[in-house]
Amino acid sequence: MSSDFSRSLTLLRKEKGISQRSVAKDLGISQALLSHYENGIREPGLAFVVKACDYYGVSADFLLGRTLSRDGTTIVDAESLFDYSAEKDNVLRGSIMATLSKKLLVNSIGVLFDLLGKSGSKEAIKACSDYLSTAVYKMFRHLYRADGNNNEDFFTIPARRFVTGLANADMTCAEVEYVDALASQVKESGSLPPINHDVLTQTYPGAYQSLLQIIHNTGERIGRRVAAYEAGNSK
Repeated sequence: MSSDFSRSLTLLRKEKGISQRSVAKDLGISQALLSHYENGIREPGLAFVVKACDYYGVSADFLLGRTLSRDGTTIVDAESLFDYSAEKDNVLRGSIMATLSKKLLVNSIGVLFDLLGKSGSKEAIKACSDYLSTAVYKMFRHLYRADGNNNEDFFTIPARRFVTGLANADMTCAEVEYVDALASQVKESGSLPPINHDVLTQTYPGAYQSLLQIIHNTGERIGRRVAAYEAGNSK
């Protein structure tokens, strides 16, 4: 059984703030056996997996690390998910700028998630995905509602909650979860995979250039905003 199972089993217990002894008693096994399961020393049988899923209120797919959704729902598996970046001549119609911006983001996000995958933290991957998904949601919804003619019943979140910052709050929560997950991973493993210019250049010779461009552009943009703000306050 994969190490994802052991990690998930441990994190779910810690999330509930319950000791190994209490969980072992509730699940009808010894604390020593539960410790072996959590440390990947022994593999449980199907009966225990089912009991653990019921106990923690998650799906077997989640417990086994096959999905990031606790209830096991997913659209498609990773192998069959459509990858627009792999399409030939996938220039966005009508705008070279849109095409270049898309490529910069696709390449950079690819590097980011590859590094997160190497870190071994499913929680950090989920939090990062949540944050970026909400950012895409926000940008699309602003575009969708811009002319005022589209019916916003298409969205689950009411318009009044969207415009008053509910999506922003979700992104803040996801960012907090992301930072906490990375800190926990470092505490458990001692370190993360090396992330420096030489390693990134060698590992991602093409995509890393996109990430560098985004880092540069973002730094410049933020610097201009700060300068404009400071200039306005000095008057």
